[in-house]
Amino acid sequence: MSFKSKITLGFLALLLLLLALGGYAFRIVRQLDHSARSILKDNFYSVQLGQQMLRSLDNLERQRPSAVADLARFRESLTREAGNITEPGEQEIVDSLTANLARYERLRAAGGANGRGALVDELRRQTHRMVQLNIDTLQANNDRATATATRAGYYLLAVIGVSVVVASGFVLRVPAAAVAPLHRLAVSIEHATNQDFSAAIPVESNDEFGQVARAFNRLLVQLNEYRNSTLAQLVTERNRAASIVNGLDEGLLLLDQHRVILLANPVACELLGLEAAQLLGRPAQEVALENELVSTLLHSVNQPPGPGQEIPLLHITHSGEEAYFQLDVQDLLAFNEALNQKEFAGQILTLRNVSDFKRLDQVKSNFLATVSHELKTPLSSMNINLRLLQDERLPAEERQRVTSSIRQETQRLQRMVGELLDVSRLDAGAGIRLDVRPTSLADVVRYATATVQAQLLDKHLHLDLQLPPDLPAARADVEKTTWVLINLLANAIRYSPPGETLTVRAQASGRQVQISVQDHGPGIAAEHHERIFQRFAQLPDPSGYCGGSGLGLSIAREFIATQGGRLWVESELGTGSTFCFTLPCHRLG
Repeated sequence: MSFKSKITLGFLALLLLLLALGGYAFRIVRQLDHSARSILKDNFYSVQLGQQMLRSLDNLERQRPSAVADLARFRESLTREAGNITEPGEQEIVDSLTANLARYERLRAAGGANGRGALVDELRRQTHRMVQLNIDTLQANNDRATATATRAGYYLLAVIGVSVVVASGFVLRVPAAAVAPLHRLAVSIEHATNQDFSAAIPVESNDEFGQVARAFNRLLVQLNEYRNSTLAQLVTERNRAASIVNGLDEGLLLLDQHRVILLANPVACELLGLEAAQLLGRPAQEVALENELVSTLLHSVNQPPGPGQEIPLLHITHSGEEAYFQLDVQDLLAFNEALNQKEFAGQILTLRNVSDFKRLDQVKSNFLATVSHELKTPLSSMNINLRLLQDERLPAEERQRVTSSIRQETQRLQRMVGELLDVSRLDAGAGIRLDVRPTSLADVVRYATATVQAQLLDKHLHLDLQLPPDLPAARADVEKTTWVLINLLANAIRYSPPGETLTVRAQASGRQVQISVQDHGPGIAAEHHERIFQRFAQLPDPSGYCGGSGLGLSIAREFIATQGGRLWVESELGTGSTFCFTLPCHRLG
């Protein structure tokens, strides 16, 4: 049953009780009124007539002159009484009174005095009986009316009691029935506002509250599912954002509009030398009092560079190495819907590691200085030798030596210019043009060693060639392969102490042929094994020689890799170096 039906039935019950109580009270009142009216109309009227008849009889006994009139009034009253007979036995009394009155009138008409007094007494006695009969009836009616009124009062009190009990039950149960579900609903809503969607409402009926409970419980389930899905999405997005922020190789600081630090990624914490817990939630100005880098950052933020000026690089020690960082400041704006305008919400401070660019710029400067030096030295030597050749007194043998020196310096310049041209060609994407054919590596080794023979003699170096007689032919570009080997030999000669031995080995290794150049120089640390193959890389040796342009090994690796081989170094500090490269074998058939 619906709650509306329950309330309707409750009010209907109260209405029926009120109607019943009112109807019963109205019926009792009508009964009492009817009884009172009957008493006044019948019995009381008979009593009045009896009293008039008694007064007339009293006048007859006194023999007043008005006796005839009194007798007439008696007869009139008796006649009226005969028309108002209401009680049992009253008719007999009236008939007896009528008969005695007739005898009295005959005696009076006859003039006899005897017997009239007894008739008057008899009339009086009968009149008293008639009056007493009506008085008794009045008393009985009054008692009956009183009893009826008392009984009606009791019945009325009982009905009122039942009505009060029913109304009290209705008053006590209906508000409780209405308020209790609302209270449970309010408690469940309060839990829901506190992100607790487990406080479901028990369904105890099929009325409106039961429908509301079921609907609200479904809402809680949907809200819980929506919250879980939303939380999952938020957690996913937060973890993704955190992964992105934490995975950045740049330092990141997020400040709110009051310069309070809201976020610091691991790189920023490492650069500042502070834990995240020491930064988050603290004003940046407060941290700046304890940390010099934060103070420098705030100074750069408060005094940005002018137009056309760049923020100076920050020199910071990072991971035990000297590093350069560039500060980038980005303002955050939030849209205020109330004011319909954008407002300042904070700043993002980004520290970008530009050490590689700084080193590249330094390498470029060093390269330009090296190239200038490398060009200036042979040009100066050539200029001096040309002046010597202009002297006609110079002996022929000396002229030959000077000419040979000029030729060597010219070759050195050609080699350097060729390296630059190769690099520019590679950078332009033109690639390397190869003439790959079956090649005898023994011939390549002999040609390359013959080319550097003068340098070997100049440093008193010995050359040990280990070429097996069954060395297979390789698929290679003779010119490029020879250039690579000459470059490796020149480096070995450059870094080898005088009097040492250089070893050149060639051997078959599966489907490839491997050639290695071993020296006894200062060696190369393991962390520099790959760096030396980068462009412009230079590793000064203990003697102070800074090398050439830093392009030879980079170009050599490009030449070998393009032919399908590999170039690498095996070395340790103090044990010399062995540069190796492989080329694919030429298979017949």
